[in-house]
Amino acid sequence: REGWPNVDAIAITHFHLDHWGDLVPWVWGAMYRWAGSVAVDKRPDLWVHEGGHAVMEEFGEQFGFRDMFDRVFTVHEYAAEEPFVAAGFEVMPLRLPHYTLETYGFRLSADGVTIAYSGDSGPSEAIAELARDADLLLSEATLENGGYDGPSRGHLSPAEVTDVAADARALRIVLTHRPFEREAPPGIELAYDGLE
Repeated sequence: REGWPNVDAIAITHFHLDHWGDLVPWVWGAMYRWAGSVAVDKRPDLWVHEGGHAVMEEFGEQFGFRDMFDRVFTVHEYAAEEPFVAAGFEVMPLRLPHYTLETYGFRLSADGVTIAYSGDSGPSEAIAELARDADLLLSEATLENGGYDGPSRGHLSPAEVTDVAADARALRIVLTHRPFEREAPPGIELAYDGLE
């Protein structure tokens, strides 16, 4: 449909607002701009972890109405360590630690290229598994150093990311989820709005 956003699929790693909250204005804009006239087979797929559809319905009750996300997206649930296909990519979700919240990282593969995305995560051997021989590790690096986090870790430092990348033999690292006042260490790329 003309004007419909050119997005085939969205996969959510966890339900902290900064990782899914943009869906709310998207839904309201889509419902009022296209007035629900977009065919189901033209809607973007929205992937959430097992039990996540019910969470989205609860959010719907708080931000509008229970089925608001179902009106705009085709909602699917993924299971830990079971690959799914989204927008032509094979996606392997791996459970990662992020305080006490159920959280996943994604390993995406297509056409012989692999990208590992940490989402938000504290230190874990699963990140090295996620990034094993990846062409790109896109990893959060919120902290200046790991000692700034609490005992139940939920974020990484750049040093922790580079250690994981070296262990996993990832070819390239790009840091994300980094406060603007914290520069990337020398030789490490930092994600920015509009980066492709």
